[in-house]
Parts: sequence; C-alpha cells; structure tokens
Amino acid sequence: MPKISDFPYSDAQVLDLAKQFPTPFHLYHEETIRKTVRGLNEAFSWCPGYKNHFAVKATPNPHIMQVLKEEGCGADCSSMAELVLSERMGLKGEDIMFTSNNTPLKEYQKAKELGAIVNLDDISHIDFLHGDGLPELVSFRYNPGPSRTGNVLIGDPKEAKFGTTSEQLLEGYRRCKELGVKRFGLHAMVVSNCLKVEELLETARMLFNLVLIMKDQLGITIELVNLGGGFGIPYRPDEKVIDVQAVGSGIHQIYKDMIQAKGLQVRIVTECGRYITGPAGLLISRVTHRKKIYKNYVGLDACMANLMRPGMYNAYHHITIVPNGEQVPGLPDRNQEMPDNSKDLISKTGIYDVVGGLCENNDKFAVDRALNADPRPGDVAVIHDSGAHGHSMGFNYNGKPRSAEYLYRCDGSVLRIRRAETLEDIFSTVDFAAAQTLNSVQNGQSLSHTRAVIWPEDEG
Repeated sequence: MPKISDFPYSDAQVLDLAKQFPTPFHLYHEETIRKTVRGLNEAFSWCPGYKNHFAVKATPNPHIMQVLKEEGCGADCSSMAELVLSERMGLKGEDIMFTSNNTPLKEYQKAKELGAIVNLDDISHIDFLHGDGLPELVSFRYNPGPSRTGNVLIGDPKEAKFGTTSEQLLEGYRRCKELGVKRFGLHAMVVSNCLKVEELLETARMLFNLVLIMKDQLGITIELVNLGGGFGIPYRPDEKVIDVQAVGSGIHQIYKDMIQAKGLQVRIVTECGRYITGPAGLLISRVTHRKKIYKNYVGLDACMANLMRPGMYNAYHHITIVPNGEQVPGLPDRNQEMPDNSKDLISKTGIYDVVGGLCENNDKFAVDRALNADPRPGDVAVIHDSGAHGHSMGFNYNGKPRSAEYLYRCDGSVLRIRRAETLEDIFSTVDFAAAQTLNSVQNGQSLSHTRAVIWPEDEG
C-alpha cells in the first residue's frame, strides 16, 4: 500500500489527466488495489478458507468489484442495492455476507435468495425472520459495550446502535438452535481506520473467547468468525502503514493458543473496504478562486458533495497542489495579486482553508492547512486517499451533480468506470408537468382539488 510519498503519478501525468477529463473526478489505481488485496491474503494464508469480504459501501463500482473478484474477494453488503450489485457481479452464496441493521424483510429475503451469510444485528430479528424461514447459516454481530473503547470514527461501543450484548448473544444462539439452525457465525466491528496492530489482535482475542463460551455453555460450534474491517490507512504524511503481516501472524498465534488448543477449527474472514481502495483513490480538482478576508481561502471545483468525510468527520485528507503554469479558460487571472489584508488576517500567510462551493460553512476539505505551493486558479488540487467512502457518500445538495470515476489500469490506460451526473439526471425523478399543472390552478381552488391534479390515485 503506497504512502503519500509513494504517489504513483508524476506532476505531468496529473496535469494531463486534468486536461483530458473534466474536473472534479475520482481516479483509482488498479495496481495498488491488487497489491493490497494480495498482501492481505498472504497475511492470512495460514487460515484455510480465508476471504476478505470487501465492504461494498466503500467503493460500490462494478469495475472495482470485478478487480476485487479476480483477486479472490467476496462482498460485505448492508443494503438491497449492495446485494443486487454483488449479484450482478456474479457473487453468490457465502461469498456474500449481509450485515445490516434496522433491516426490511425484503432485504433479508434477497440475501437468503442469494444464499448469503446473514449476520443479525439484533435478537428480535430472529422471530421477525423465522416466519419467512431462517437461513442455513446465522451469524450475530456482537457489541462489547463498556469492555472496549472503540475509536473516534466508529465511536464508543456502548453508544453505538450496532450489535448485541453478551447476554443477548447467548440468548440469540440458544433461540436459533431451538429453531433448528445448524450453522453459526460471529462478527464484531469495534474500531475503524485502526493503525495499531494490538487493537486488531484484541478484537480477535475477544471473538475467539466468545467462540469458546458458546461451545462450553450452549454446545454450539461457531464455524465462521468475521473479524470486521477496521484496518486503517495513513491519511497523514507522518503516519505509518499498518503492518498487515504482523496482524495476520499475531492473530494466528492467538488462534493457536485459544482455538486449536481446544481442538476446534474456525474459518476467519474480514470485511476490509477502506484498507483496500482508500489509498488507491484520488479526487482530482482544480483551483477556481482565491479569497482573502479574515482567512486565506482556496476555492476548488470539487465540494463536500464529492468527498463528505472532511466536512462530516473533520477527517484529514492530504492535499497536494500541482501548479499548472497556464491560464485556464473560464477561470480568473492566475497572476492577479490579492489585496493586502494582513491587519485582519487570522491565519498566517501560507496557511489556507481549502473549500468547495456549497452553501454550507462546513464545505471544507482543509482548515488552517499549510500547502506545498501557493494555489492559483487553474492549478490542480489532488486530494489523497479518497478511494473509499468518497464517491459513495456523494450527494446532490445545491443540485451538485456527482463526479465521474476513472480507473488507471495496470497497462497505463485510463478507463471511465462511471460518467459524471448531469442536471438531467438530477431532475429525472421530478414530475415537471405536474408542477406546471399545479402552478396553473386558479386561485381559490381547494387543496384537495390541487392534490388530485398531482396524485389522482389518491382521489375519492
């Protein structure tokens, strides 16, 4: 997995890509994705049947999923759309794990239709699902509550809406056994974007201990343990890449001490998403404006609608400015000097807030950030590590169309894997004719008559 210092594109390539393709756009590096998956598979090669169920929510694009499928990944799904996308990519059966919460029956039905591993978030779902038939293999998501601290992204476990308590876990397995379920799994996701090996080892130790408890107290054999995702990536330049080999070997030792020592065998899976595609993705944008009031602002043609994490979580994404050196048509004069406002300036010279164009003050990619160059209109701003939870968390506030996605192939070619949205895409779900009919209704007509014009099926 590359660090920012191992950036796989030259400045000339970045400028050329920004000239070829309208900014902003997301760009993924195929070779990085493949190498990362292979490293993860190697770290767990000691465990027969190991598979990473890629968290589809991270980067739900069929081209990315095809690359991952070729490298042996399954899918971790949490919604109907993710189940259908996995199905269309040829994944089925226990290559899919369905981990949802507050789940509609139709989504459970789809998961069972595909033969997916169903991971229940709450024991009340047992009877809810029993009426429609429990699946062959049932898993439960465990929430350790106050016994674990979690981290800033996933939150304090006792404040999290996910999973069951230890008492509920025992009751859930007991109830499923009574109802005839023969195969069982176990799952937990306690930390997110974790760079500490020991924290991931503790998750394995916690789950293996539960495997032993279920065997001793209920006579139930847990055949599958999903360690969750949580493998982190170094968003900041000074952070180190997590030693995934140390994670794998450390879990192997715990497995031998706790599981093999009891004569048991458990298949290990993970559901890493961010770790796989996060460092392989960039958001390529252009500097559009500069503004000096009480702070120095750099405006981009990308906004929070293209990458929500900084505005939503105050998450750090490194930003590199690639100077263009040429005037870009339609943008302000790149050589225009800004007025001196030093007497009012809060931030020091050379310190910037990097912002988008949404009518929201949290539409910021960086606050009080030192950049590698003084940004000028037309320069390219590269926002790093946006390959997971970037495009997938996009939205259309202010009518902003979501950006295109491109895949930089191993052979050096660039493939468009999703076109940019247009205004027609955004307006396609709106009935303009009905709106115009409403506006033409004469003054004084009743609300019920107006509603009948728009929703005639409601009349009567």
